[in-house]
Amino acid sequence: MPGCLTDGRKKGTLETIKGYVEHIIYRNEANGYTVLVLTAEGEEVTCVGMFRGVDEGECLEAQGVYTEHALYGRQFKASAFHVTQPEDPVSMERYLRSGAVKGIGPSLASRIVKKFGTDTFRIMEEEPERLAEVRGISERIAREIGMQIEGKKDLRDAMIFLQKYGISGTLAAKIYDTYGMGLYGVLRENPYKLAEDINGIGFKRADEIAVKAGIRVDSEYRVRSGLLYVLQMASGEGHSYLPRKVILERAVELLGVPGGALEGQLENLAMDQKIILKNAEDTELVYAASFYYAEMNCARMLIDLNKVMEAEGQAASAKENRQLKKIRELEQKQGIVLDELQRQAVLESLRHGVLILSGGPGTGKTTTINTMIQYFESEGMDILLAAPTGRAAKRMTEATGYEARTIHRLLELNGGISEDNIESRARFERNAGNPLEADVVIVDEMSMVDLFLLQALLKAIVAGTRLVMMGDVDQLPSVGPGQILRDLIESRAFPTIILKKIFRQAGESDIVVNAHLINEGKSISLNNKSRDFFFLERSDVNVIYKHIVQLVQDMLPRYVQASPMDIQVLTPMRKGSLGVEALNRILQRYLNPPAPDKKEYRTGQDDLFRVGDKVMQIKNNYQLEWEIVSKYNIPVDKGIGVFNGDMGIIREINEFSSTLVVEFDEHRRVIYPFAGVEELELAYAVTIHKSQGSEYPAVVLPVLTGPRLLFNRNLLYTAVTRAKDCVTILGSSKTLQEMIDNTGENCRYTSLAQRISEAVFI
Repeated sequence: MPGCLTDGRKKGTLETIKGYVEHIIYRNEANGYTVLVLTAEGEEVTCVGMFRGVDEGECLEAQGVYTEHALYGRQFKASAFHVTQPEDPVSMERYLRSGAVKGIGPSLASRIVKKFGTDTFRIMEEEPERLAEVRGISERIAREIGMQIEGKKDLRDAMIFLQKYGISGTLAAKIYDTYGMGLYGVLRENPYKLAEDINGIGFKRADEIAVKAGIRVDSEYRVRSGLLYVLQMASGEGHSYLPRKVILERAVELLGVPGGALEGQLENLAMDQKIILKNAEDTELVYAASFYYAEMNCARMLIDLNKVMEAEGQAASAKENRQLKKIRELEQKQGIVLDELQRQAVLESLRHGVLILSGGPGTGKTTTINTMIQYFESEGMDILLAAPTGRAAKRMTEATGYEARTIHRLLELNGGISEDNIESRARFERNAGNPLEADVVIVDEMSMVDLFLLQALLKAIVAGTRLVMMGDVDQLPSVGPGQILRDLIESRAFPTIILKKIFRQAGESDIVVNAHLINEGKSISLNNKSRDFFFLERSDVNVIYKHIVQLVQDMLPRYVQASPMDIQVLTPMRKGSLGVEALNRILQRYLNPPAPDKKEYRTGQDDLFRVGDKVMQIKNNYQLEWEIVSKYNIPVDKGIGVFNGDMGIIREINEFSSTLVVEFDEHRRVIYPFAGVEELELAYAVTIHKSQGSEYPAVVLPVLTGPRLLFNRNLLYTAVTRAKDCVTILGSSKTLQEMIDNTGENCRYTSLAQRISEAVFI
C-alpha cells in the first residue's frame, strides 16, 4: 500500500510512497540529485533521487525501491515522482511555513490558511490576486507569489511531461530553461531542434524522442538534422568536410530514406547558411558552416602574421651576418653546436612572423627552440610558451627552463560557451579584443592542435608577433577536426624547417633509433640486446596478460625508477582481448585491488571506480572547476577546464554527497558528481590515440592481431615515441612487421592548405 513502511517489504520491489518533505539533507544543483527526509504516515523515510525543484514542506508521491546502504542504512531510491497538493490545512500551512514560497513566513502562512482553508492552493494558483485579502499582503506581493507558484508548477509539469519521452533530471531542466512553456510545441513539431540547441542531446536522442512524438521518418526536420549529424560525426573522425557523395551515402545509411530525399535538403541547409557547398575538381565539398569559416579565418590570420621582418638587399644581408654571429655566440655560451638546418630555423624565426619546425625524436628541436628563446630574450622580447596538453606543457617547461602553459590557460579559458564557435564550446578571455601581450609565441606538439583551437589561438595574436609552431608531422593528427601541422607544411606558404639528423646522444637510445627506422619503413632489431627497447614473442593472450601485469607491477618500476602508475600500457584498440576495456579490468584488479578501506562506485553502465584508480578524462569539459590545495588543505590556485586525455588518480568517493574527487597533474583536484563520471574511464591502459602529447617513463605495447586500418606504421611510431626510458612490446613479430609495412592511414578530409593558397592571392 502507498505509504506503508512495514519492515516486511522486500528490497528491490517497486513501491509508491506519499508524504511531505521534512528536510533536504543534500542537493547537487548541477544535476538535481537530492537526499531528503520524507514524512509518510508518521514515519521518516530517507529518499534519494533526482528531486529537482522540490522544496521542504512540499507533498510528494514517489515511485521507487527500498535499498540497504552500507553506511546510511535503509533508503528509498526514487525513479519517478510528482508533487501533490497538500490535502489538509495543517499540511498546507506546514508547506507555506517552510520558506518554499519567498515572501511568506510562519505568521503569514498561518493567516493565509486561516483565511482560505482547504481552498488555499487553488486560490494561489488560479486567483492569486485574492491573496491581497490577507492582512500583510499587498497586490504587488500577491502577484509575485502567484508568479512563483505558476513557475514551480510549470517546471514540474514539464519534467513530468518529459518523462514520457525518457527524459529526466538534468536534461529536462535544460529543456525547460531553454524553451520555457514553448517546449511542448518544439516536441510536437520539431524535436530535432533539441539537438541544435541543447548540449547533451544529440541527433540519436532527438530521434528517439521524435519516434515517440510520431514524427515521420522522411520528415524534413529529421532529414536536415540527420545531415548535420553526419557532418558532426565526421568531425569526430578529424574531417572538416565531406564530399557530397560520402555525406549522402552516410545519411542514407543513418536515416533509412532514399538519397533523392536528401539532395533537396542539402540545398535548403546551404540556403539557410547551416552548411557551405564548395566546388572542387570533380566533386562538391560539404562543410558545416563553422568549419568552413574556421579554415578561412585561420588561413587569413596566418597570412597576416607571416610578415617578413627584414628589409631586402644589402641591408638584409648585413643584418643576417650579425644574426649569424650572435647565434654562434649563443652556441658557445650554451656549449652546443647547431647544424646548418638548426641555424637556419633560428634565422627564419627572426626574419618571418610564422615559422614551422618539425622533426622526429632526437633531431634537436628542443636545442633549436632553446637557442631561439635565448636570442629573443637577449633582444628584450617577451616570450610565451604553450602546448595543447598539461603533460606536453610540463615537458616543454622541463626542456626549456621557461614556464609553458596549456593553450587553454594561455588564452585564459573562462568556461563560457562561445557563440561563434559552438564546436569547441569554449570562450577565452584572450581574443582579438584582448590579445596576448607577447613578442614571440612558441607552441609545441602542433600535431595535436585541432582547427578550432588554432582559430582561438590566432585570434589572440596580433600582427607583428612572431609565431613558432613545432611538432612531429609523422605523429597521429589531432583528436579533433583538422590535421593542422601537415596542412601548414603542405601549403608551402610559410618557412618550414624539417630536422632529420639524429644527434649522437639521441642515437644512444634504441627508442629513438627504432622510431626513425619505423618511420622510414625499415625493420627493427628484436634481439633484446638493447637497454631500452625490448620485444617478447608471445602468442597466447593469457600469457600476455600475465607478462603485462608483471611488467607494470614490479619489473619496469624498478628498472626505470618510477611508480607503477607512471608505467603506461598502450594499445591500438578499445575492444577485443587486448583492447583498452579488457586490459583496464585486469590491471585494476592487480594494481588497485578491492580493500575494506577503499570506497567504490559502480555506474549504471556497470563500470567500477575505486579510490586509488588511475583515470582519464575522455572529453573536453570547459566548465569543470579545479582547485589546487596546500598540504593544510588551503586553496592556493583554482581554474576551470579539464580536457580530453588529462590523467589523474581517484582520491575520494563520497557516497553521501554522491561525488568523486580526482587529482590530475599539477595537483589539480576536481569534484565530479556521480552523474558526471561518464566523462571518466580507467587509464591503466589507453589507446595510442589518447596518448598523444604525453611522455611516460616506460611504455608497454601489446601487439598481436587487430584491424589493418588501426595496425599501421603511423600508430606504431606514435606509441614508441611516447616512451622516455623504456619500450616493451609483447606479441607477434609478424604483426609488428606488418604494422611497419602498412602505410595506410585514415584519410582526413581537410582543406586548410587550400584555404591558405587562396588567401595568399587575395
